[in-house]
Amino acid sequence: MSQGYSIELYFDPALENQVLKAWNVLARRQISTQLIEIESRPHITLFSSPFIEPTKLESIIKTFASKQEPLPLLFSSIGSLPNEKNVLFLAPTPTISLLQFHSHLCDSMKKEGVEIGEDYSPDSWIPFCSVAQEVPKSRMAEAFSVLRDLKLPVSGYAMDIGLVEFSPVRELFSFPLGNNVET
Repeated sequence: MSQGYSIELYFDPALENQVLKAWNVLARRQISTQLIEIESRPHITLFSSPFIEPTKLESIIKTFASKQEPLPLLFSSIGSLPNEKNVLFLAPTPTISLLQFHSHLCDSMKKEGVEIGEDYSPDSWIPFCSVAQEVPKSRMAEAFSVLRDLKLPVSGYAMDIGLVEFSPVRELFSFPLGNNVET
């Protein structure tokens, strides 16, 4: 039974490897293996909902992706969300191009009748790339310390956008940014 769906922004191979390096260091230290276990892929979540019609989103995302270009990203800080999931993340510098990319995606979805929840509305969205989930509170400081040893900032490009079903994570489709294939 699906717990939900997410639209995810994927990175170029070099940037993806930098994020995977953080996942692996935390796994070796037995701090968090959750993202590896659910077979996730490094990403920034652009939208998530427990109820969505994947076929409806496919045409929206395909058209949207074809009109975009690869997006420069710079992960410049680490952080944590104030919730019970104990998530640690790398945060991209919130550039105008990243915020506009997200806002235009939301506009495209709204035009097709997709409701955008408050967490993903352009005025509330916090862009981040998870590097650990369900970190025991007693190990949070250690996890931050491990992540601080990463050589930040790390830069690269967002290259693809896709839809996944979770959990475990199963990619339903993805499209390269700037793919000018006719719909």
